[in-house]
Amino acid sequence: MVPGSNPGGRTTMNNLIFIYITNPSKKEAKKIAKHLLGKKLIACANIFSVDSLYHWKNKIADEREHILIAKTLSKNFEKIKKEVEKIHSYSIPCITKIPVESNNKYFKWIKKEC
Repeated sequence: MVPGSNPGGRTTMNNLIFIYITNPSKKEAKKIAKHLLGKKLIACANIFSVDSLYHWKNKIADEREHILIAKTLSKNFEKIKKEVEKIHSYSIPCITKIPVESNNKYFKWIKKEC
């Protein structure tokens, strides 16, 4: 068994998770990532651009967004949600937890950093 894995969908406080957060700009995504890194709630983050299509106010929106993938442990998720909601510009930000599995060395590094 790989540490940080999530067998059978069980969640423990030491499970490795990715948090998927959509942002209106790269600048905002970086601001949020640096804020979470500064609070030691995440070990690292990736930011990339995507085209997003979604329902909004009875229309289909077609927008360029910037995805922030924050890498951390399950125990930090509630704190991260609160921090992101405080500073995010969206009225309904997407803050989604994704359980992941990883190699042992990477998991140990994540655990050490946050």
